[in-house]
Amino acid sequence: MNDARTTVVVITRDRRDDLLHTLGLLAALPERPPVTVVDNGSADGTAQAVRARHPAVRLLTPGRNLGAVGRNLAAREVTTPYLAFCDDDSWWEPGSLAGAADLLDAHKGVASVTARILVHPRSDLPVAPVEPYEDPVIAELRHSPIPAPGWLPGPALGSFLAAATVLRTDAFRAAGGFSPRLWLGGEEELLAADLAALGWWLLYADELTAHHCPSPHRDPTLRRRHGIRNTLWFSWLRRSAPAALRRTVRLAATVPRDTVSVRAFAEAAAGLPWVLRERRPLPRAVEEGLRLLEAPQNASTARRYVG
Repeated sequence: MNDARTTVVVITRDRRDDLLHTLGLLAALPERPPVTVVDNGSADGTAQAVRARHPAVRLLTPGRNLGAVGRNLAAREVTTPYLAFCDDDSWWEPGSLAGAADLLDAHKGVASVTARILVHPRSDLPVAPVEPYEDPVIAELRHSPIPAPGWLPGPALGSFLAAATVLRTDAFRAAGGFSPRLWLGGEEELLAADLAALGWWLLYADELTAHHCPSPHRDPTLRRRHGIRNTLWFSWLRRSAPAALRRTVRLAATVPRDTVSVRAFAEAAAGLPWVLRERRPLPRAVEEGLRLLEAPQNASTARRYVG
């Protein structure tokens, strides 16, 4: 079942073993998708290992850590109509890439298709292995309150999860890709809003599956700091003034009270000059949809700034 409609893009840095595991699983997919890896300045022999073990993979080595913008670099080179993002510790279920491409073929107003995510506990941890479980955030996507047109074959989303999403390549490029300002950490929210502002719909497809085995080689503290900062920047850049104020106040009241949170707010405040210059509030219909998401997001147990 070769399917040349979708290129899988993986960004990675210093997680060679995780990446090689993922590339092996992608190579076994029946769709046989082309794969592009962006090595964000690894120092652990990642690039050499990819060249040796997966010579069919297109490898880009910018020589520094571009964060999520590494995906933009790959997208410039892609010739397929669709892009599937994948982290170096995640992979796609056989048939799901083809299923997402079928949905995009059939529904020309859809820019992105997000699959459900199954989380796999790591077998190398000092606990007894358990069965994969559904990522808690999936319940929110499945029950998204955003009003959807009758032709949309599933829930409409206000954002997406990069490691479980297939997008139209031309829509991704037209929206500008991932922001260099945000770098990495909740970077999807701004791009998703900009796609919606251009008139595109974001779709959740419960019948498709992506898998995630969280790597132990990550910095949860840095991830939390960037997540808080980027949430604030997105709110100030695109949301209405009342919505931005609500989100700022709620974050201030709910994030851990420690130096990491203080630094995140300080970094966000330091960016106010460029944020105000580049502020572009969303169209009313898009803003109203995001407003409907506030209550379930506030009640969510899957959206916690921890680490």
